[in-house]
Order: sequence, then structure tokens, then C-alpha cells
Amino acid sequence: MRTTALITGASAGFGVEFARLFAQHRNDVILTARRGDRLSELAASLESKYKINAHVIVADLAATDGARKLFEQVQEKRLEVEYLINNAGFGTFGEFAETNCEESMDLVRVNVAAITELTALFLPAMVTRRSGRVLNVASAAAFQPGPLMATYFASKAYALHFSEALNEELEGKGVSVTALCPGAVRTEFQQVAGMETSGLVAKKRLISIEEVVEAGYEAMMQGKAFVIPGVGTRLLSFGVRFMPRRFVAKFVHRMQADRAP
Repeated sequence: MRTTALITGASAGFGVEFARLFAQHRNDVILTARRGDRLSELAASLESKYKINAHVIVADLAATDGARKLFEQVQEKRLEVEYLINNAGFGTFGEFAETNCEESMDLVRVNVAAITELTALFLPAMVTRRSGRVLNVASAAAFQPGPLMATYFASKAYALHFSEALNEELEGKGVSVTALCPGAVRTEFQQVAGMETSGLVAKKRLISIEEVVEAGYEAMMQGKAFVIPGVGTRLLSFGVRFMPRRFVAKFVHRMQADRAP
């Protein structure tokens, strides 16, 4: 019997690559996001190429009942989730005082509340059967404050600390929780966040989606609490620990600043 992976945010970026990787390893997949047309195309492609079952569930995790509805639909399909990939997330770019409040709250609901609720809903069954793994897509942003993306950086710090704490609680129970903490990657994220000209991504050689997803997959399978793909990203993430906190915020602020001509 094949195991099943539930992948949120499966319509683009990391989500698509995670779906392909799990299918390649002969797992059935549950694909969920808001864009049903993209999910259906991906599901058909995976089923044809890898001969697995790909289930599509359209869900909006920004809705207050989005995570609960997703869980209920998985239950209705009588699917047992062995791997939960909390990948859905987005960011906003600009000074917080000028950011749309509802957009900021949507970010918190998707990046923080949804991963908390989905993990709370699916984790007990994993613990009962002593088998299962959770991967939360965090970010290298989790290791420092992020002026001009204050809410996003804070949400990823939550994802990292949440994952580390749960992984420690679950030691010896056959279940693990891993945080994937990539640096800047060339995806739709920068366009959606409006940060294509940020100093963090403009004119930079960015790590590939495939490298990040493969690193996350391997770390999850090994039961690691977190992984930071890329030597440069790891050095920067750990280096900020030795800098004065005030300096770190100023450093990130300068790096984030719009460098468009």
C-alpha cells in the first residue's frame, strides 16, 4: 500500500516540485491550493508519468475555516496522510505602517495559523500509529528581524521555532517535524510579494527550487529539526547570531531596500 503526502500550496514553486518528488518516490499525493486548474493539470501529469493517485482539493488557507475544511475533505476521502508538507505561504514587501491590514492578517492566517491547525489536526493520528513526518516550509528569514517584510520574517521565525519544539517533543515516537529554511529562490514569490528589486534578490544567483526541495525532503526523511540549503545561506543565518540585534535589523533593512534605478 502506497503512503500519501498532503502538499499545500501545490499549484506553483516548491509545492509543484514537492509533488513531483513524492510521486517519483511512489507516494500518492493530495494537492491543495486555491488554483484548481493548475492542480488538475499537475495531478493528471503526475498520474500519467508516475502511475500514482493524485487527489485535488481546492482550499483557501487564508479563510478562517480553510484548514479545518481541508482536513474534513481529506477525512471524507478516507485518506491516511503519512507526510504533511505545510508549504503554502506568501509575503508582502514595504513598510508595515503602509501595508494593507487585511493582507497582513491573511499572511498570518496562511503562514502561521494554517500550519498550526493542520499540524494539530493530522499529527495525533501519526503519533497513534507511530509513523509520519511533517515538513514546514520556513525560511532563512526566520533567523533575523526583517524590516520591509516584518510580518513575513516573523511568521517564518514562528514556523522554525514551532517545528524545533515539536520535533523535540516527538523524539522516540516515530514521528518528526522539520523546518525547511531556504534563502532567496527564484519563484513566483518575489513577484507576488513585490520585492523583485530588493537587494536580497536583485541581480543575485539564486539557488534552484530543485536543490531546496531535495534538501528538505532528505532532512525530513532523516528526522532533522531544520535544514538550511546552501553554504552561503547557512553562514549568513548563523553569522547573525554574533551581531548586535540592533545592527542586524539595520543590516537587513539596507539589504531589503529597493535598489531599482
